[in-house]
Amino acid sequence: MPRLFLLDGMALVYRAHFAFIQNPIRNSKGVNTSALYGFINTLLTILEKEKPTHLGVAFDTSAPTARHIRFPAYKAQRDEMPEELAAAIPQVKRLCAAFHIPVLELDGYEADDIIGTLALRAEPEGYETYMVTPDKDFAQLLSPTTFMWKPGKKGSEREVIDLAKLPEIWGVNQPAQIIDLLGLMGDTVDNIPGVPGIGPKTAQKLIADFHTVEDLLKNTAKLKGKQKENLEAYADQALLSKELATIDRTVPIEVTWESLELSSRDDEAVKALFTEFEFRTLTKRLFGEGGAKTETVAVEVTEAVAEPTLFETFKTIREVDHTYHLADTPEKQAELFAALKGLDSFCFDIETTALDRFEAKLLGVAFSWKAHEGWYLPYADSLHAPLKEVLTSSAEKIGHNLKYDLSVLLHHGIRVEGPFFDTMLVDSLVAPERRHGMDYLSETLLGYTPVKLKDIATALPAAPADDGAGDLFAFAAEKKVSKELDMTAIPLAVLAEYAAEDADVTFQLAQHLRPLLAASGQEAVYRDIEGKLLPVLVAMEMEGIAVNPNALGTIGAELQTRIDELAVSIRNHAGGDFNLGSPKQLGEVLFDRLGLVDKAKKTKTGQYKTDEATLLTLEGKHPIIADILAWREATKLKSTYLDALPKYIVAETGRIHTTFHQLVAATGRLASTDPNLQNIPIRSEAGRSIRKAFVPREGFTLLSCDYSQIELRVMAGLSGDTSMSDAFRRNLDIHTATAAKVFGVEEGHVTREMRSTAKMVNFGIIYGISAFGLSQRLSIPRAEAASIIDAYFREYPAIREFMDRTVTEARETCQVETLTGRRRSLPDLASGNQSIRGNAERAAINTPIQGTSADMIKLAMIRIDAMLREGSYKTRMLLQVHDELVFDLALDEKDELVPKILDAMRHALPLPGDVPVEVEAGTGDNWLAAH
Repeated sequence: MPRLFLLDGMALVYRAHFAFIQNPIRNSKGVNTSALYGFINTLLTILEKEKPTHLGVAFDTSAPTARHIRFPAYKAQRDEMPEELAAAIPQVKRLCAAFHIPVLELDGYEADDIIGTLALRAEPEGYETYMVTPDKDFAQLLSPTTFMWKPGKKGSEREVIDLAKLPEIWGVNQPAQIIDLLGLMGDTVDNIPGVPGIGPKTAQKLIADFHTVEDLLKNTAKLKGKQKENLEAYADQALLSKELATIDRTVPIEVTWESLELSSRDDEAVKALFTEFEFRTLTKRLFGEGGAKTETVAVEVTEAVAEPTLFETFKTIREVDHTYHLADTPEKQAELFAALKGLDSFCFDIETTALDRFEAKLLGVAFSWKAHEGWYLPYADSLHAPLKEVLTSSAEKIGHNLKYDLSVLLHHGIRVEGPFFDTMLVDSLVAPERRHGMDYLSETLLGYTPVKLKDIATALPAAPADDGAGDLFAFAAEKKVSKELDMTAIPLAVLAEYAAEDADVTFQLAQHLRPLLAASGQEAVYRDIEGKLLPVLVAMEMEGIAVNPNALGTIGAELQTRIDELAVSIRNHAGGDFNLGSPKQLGEVLFDRLGLVDKAKKTKTGQYKTDEATLLTLEGKHPIIADILAWREATKLKSTYLDALPKYIVAETGRIHTTFHQLVAATGRLASTDPNLQNIPIRSEAGRSIRKAFVPREGFTLLSCDYSQIELRVMAGLSGDTSMSDAFRRNLDIHTATAAKVFGVEEGHVTREMRSTAKMVNFGIIYGISAFGLSQRLSIPRAEAASIIDAYFREYPAIREFMDRTVTEARETCQVETLTGRRRSLPDLASGNQSIRGNAERAAINTPIQGTSADMIKLAMIRIDAMLREGSYKTRMLLQVHDELVFDLALDEKDELVPKILDAMRHALPLPGDVPVEVEAGTGDNWLAAH
């Protein structure tokens, strides 16, 4: 029997594009090739495994169909097709042409209709037809010889759906009844309305009783209540919905079976396309090692990082031979420690009772130094000394999210020594756009699904004893997963196998990522910055910082008084009471009652916009605006910090321990969470007051060291602008110097307003501020703002040249670099959308500046941490907040240490052109006083 495969091209390219949305595949030119790559893999799977005799790919066209004419709202709610996806569709059609596969499309009809028509024509011709689509609505076309072929998800096998599966999937017995179901319950994907109040289960029951929508509507007298009322009120809508959901099987498309017959592909055209889009893996798959044409090193580097291996199925512990040992006897423990002492590198992973660094008790440590082999060492106090000896050796320590492991071990008295290879951090540098969880990377890079903790952890009694290493699958199958994971209830043999598997997988990930790190050009960034910073952050997090709860309470009470006063003032200005926290009510007050603007902007839901950006444009129009902005800031500060901070005090230490994230920000800047101590406002009086609650430990003072105007200094160094560099070398006030140049006056005649404007321009230029943006911030005409920016670039021409050069060079590679070589990918530089491209250009200018500043303070932290440890000082580094470092400074170390800390910060990363780096330092009995 001939096998006809009809591919729903549009649905498949959408699926492929969004399957890689977390980690888009791009070639060396920054072109997103995800849709093309995913489509090719589906096509090759069909060709290699299904052996079709006939094949065609159907596409929609942009022309309206009868459905759009009949119901203009049909699919109207869908977002516009992503630009990168739209650009991929012509390439998919090129691929089809290279494979000699017909593209089937006809104005006025959707791909569904074309496939439905050809499937119907094929039935009497003796064809076995497979509709290749993820769209389950195609099930209305099923017949004894027509099937759905759904591509697998996340590496699973494809699913073939036949008539027998209808009741299981749809709850009906006949394919045509799917149209009736859709007529009743509607389809949100296609914006088919259906009948209000009728969902899938109700629709299934009604069709089971009445068979069709038409018969149901004839018998509404047999129904009761709201269901009866809705069906009678929306009868026409139900019939219209059924019509819209019906696939048209009478498309007048001219195609013959001969034209669909599979023929040999055009190898040269396929090779050319694969070379153009840098699909080296696919080239090898089709043509072998010698099939690929000569490619540049840049292509190979990008390909090594970008092109994934698409696994059709994921292996598990059951299918992979492995040897995991449980070191539960003195003899096995001695064997393990002896083996570890002779290694230059090994992977380790701890098992604990909790995720909290201070509450977690150490259950054991797993090790691996060879693929598919691992050990699990149950922890006991007697093993503390030999374990510490191994973990403080000079061997490289591999792990995933090592900061957690290092923190818990530090809490247990073991400071693990590097060097470190953290697969989570390395992958963040190699492929920053994708997710970096171990399970995800294992599936993506190794084609292997590790057993999940939630599948084995349970509070129920232990599984039956097992003389072997334990069967994770059997244990997981017998137990229900509890909401509270009780690690101590897991049988030791099962926990050992789970832990050893994690270490084994992480070791394999490290071996896979090493060449990718080298190929990505980020090896030095990891080796010199991120890898060395890891233990520094551990020490800072575990040190924490003290807060005075009484001070928080006092500041909170003062702020609440201010909030109450502002609320009264706002309601007086409004002329009546309303909910200040309701954007809807606030919008009605501002624009309906007070009429602040004639045509106020609205959101998609139709209510007035009252976000901060909107309110800032209204400043000066009415005193209510300033009060609302102040009220919002005060309420946010109180809830985010003053009410929340006491909850973060760890009982054991009496201190707050934030968590730092090394590579969350694209520029490399550190982020802080739980709590976020980097977003406490410093420019407002209310924000500054919160810092009063942060205090030193007894016998110490707080030291704050803050880089002075570091991003401007970096910009001066990177651009080579002699005028700005000279101002820094002469230790001039850069904003006053800039104002004098821009406004053409002597520095002694620069007014406060001039300096403020110059400051806005200085920092705004780094972020690509436009004349419109400057006019908004300064409340001046756009022409005046434009003339200020023009004057700025006349005085600092090298900065203009630097910005233009950076964007031009970035367009060629779609990436930018910091002074240390840290890279950021900016594929939107190739966008055809001016707004999207403009944002990418601003990021291209800002990243080298902000990223270099971030690298500088990270390098400073590494130097300072080493100095404090090597000198056995009592002083501790506590916080990093953007360009500032905060310390608990021992009073008797102040005179010696402060100059050393400042020197380490100033010389952490020398800037081009000998632009000096300055650091301001202060001490005090609270953070505000020190800063």
